[in-house]
Amino acid sequence: MTPLLGLTLNELEDVVAQLGMPKFTSKQLAQWIYVKRVKSIDEMTNISKRFREQLAERFVVGRSEPIETMRSVDGTVKYLFRTTEGKFVETVYIPDGERATLCVSTQVGCKMNCLFCQTGKQGFSGNLTATDILNQIFSVEDSESLTNIVFMGQGEPLDNYDNLMKSLQIITSGYGMAWSPRRITVSTVGLKKNFKRFIDESECHVAVSLHAPFHEQRLKLMPAEKQFAISDIVDTLRQYDFSHQRRLSFEYTMFSGVNDDMASAKELIKLLRGVECRINLIRFHKIPDVELDGVESERMIAFRDYLTRHGIFTTIRASRGQDIFAACGLLSTAKMMEDTGSDD
Repeated sequence: MTPLLGLTLNELEDVVAQLGMPKFTSKQLAQWIYVKRVKSIDEMTNISKRFREQLAERFVVGRSEPIETMRSVDGTVKYLFRTTEGKFVETVYIPDGERATLCVSTQVGCKMNCLFCQTGKQGFSGNLTATDILNQIFSVEDSESLTNIVFMGQGEPLDNYDNLMKSLQIITSGYGMAWSPRRITVSTVGLKKNFKRFIDESECHVAVSLHAPFHEQRLKLMPAEKQFAISDIVDTLRQYDFSHQRRLSFEYTMFSGVNDDMASAKELIKLLRGVECRINLIRFHKIPDVELDGVESERMIAFRDYLTRHGIFTTIRASRGQDIFAACGLLSTAKMMEDTGSDD
């Protein structure tokens, strides 16, 4: 059965054409799937029973509930979803006052193998379809209260470009969720393939995983530096205007004795001079078999204040959901894959 969730309006038009339905039925389908958020074709009551039966012979809505939910003491919720291919992926809901952010995954595991990330240790098991990506958004418990979406979960979004962009089209289109792209942030290590293309083709906020300003230092932490150096990433970004509504940010996880000194801070200022951006400092959470340590709060504050004094707006990201392994760099479904034997 083919899922309807994840189909664009043009694709829904093809579906109704194949079944000999009136063309306007495609807009009705989009309304039921993306606005009214039904879970079954039977609920589409303004479509004739005959056409619903025809649809049900070949299609399903494609929604699936999370198979596990974990709640943190700070209100963060981590959901485990089974993908359309029977693998597993995690999604994190982060409430914060009037904001409710969903951290969405785009891949099962990740190819980037960043030293400090648990997802990278899992390896790569496959791309999520647009159905899998959107299902995370539609099927979490607090779906309709969401104010923001961040593509910062498992995987490198730009390594699953087509499904990412298809999902973003549906989220931002009038026939879909009709969200402003300014409510969405896409994070990337700066994957050379598709990086410039994404900036050109999307209006969403951009978050670049920086983590170290020096080439050799970043290369040790992030193998992707070999293909697309951070200096080249910044040079590409200089070609764009981020001084208006679209926001550019750099993610910077701090490691004791590695990238937390004044030499690193000064190099960041030099690297980003003239670029309209902000830096988010992130606390490192220990993962097995990795000889990296986090930084004390006082040192992070001093680092933040130094950057701010030198013209770079810098924040320290609050660490959320650490007790349920939902914080930055901790997402992994490797154990689930091993238990089920679904990791090909």
